[in-house]
Amino acid sequence: AISVPATDSTERELLERIARSKDQAAFRTLYGNYYQRLSRLLARMSVRREDIEEVINDTFWVVWTKASEFRGASQLSTWIIGIAYRRALNALRRAKLRPVADEPFDEDSISVGSSEEEETNQQWLSQGLERLPVEQRMALELTYTLGHSCEEVAAILDCPVNTVKTRLFRARETLKQVLPKLAGM
Repeated sequence: AISVPATDSTERELLERIARSKDQAAFRTLYGNYYQRLSRLLARMSVRREDIEEVINDTFWVVWTKASEFRGASQLSTWIIGIAYRRALNALRRAKLRPVADEPFDEDSISVGSSEEEETNQQWLSQGLERLPVEQRMALELTYTLGHSCEEVAAILDCPVNTVKTRLFRARETLKQVLPKLAGM
């Protein structure tokens, strides 16, 4: 398989090929471009590990069936991540559980190795993030981890930009209080 750099314009071309002729190679490439990113995001939302595959597949079923409905008002990544976010919320509701992971997500299965100190910091941060409501956690993840603007996050989360800014502020305030306690300070 040829590796296509994931830029918005190349991804839009892939989506157009899916919309026009149900191009399976374009679909596989687009799926591959998003699989790890969505896996991480869903794990951070505390979607159960066994539900992550289902949510990703549901997301890409929507991409496959509604490719021609994408109007280009946002980046393609905003559209796809927004679909995944809404599917994940549905999965969390279906599970009728407070969003809590069954088992800790193994970052090492996806990321490159790190020093012990970095791993400890990552564990504290993960524990701190788990204490946040899912909406605040997603605002942080989408902004700081995936690099979306507040406007893009608002589109993904289907809320006003000021709501995103408020969620970011509250999440940072909560983490300022929680992280020192987790570090034993």
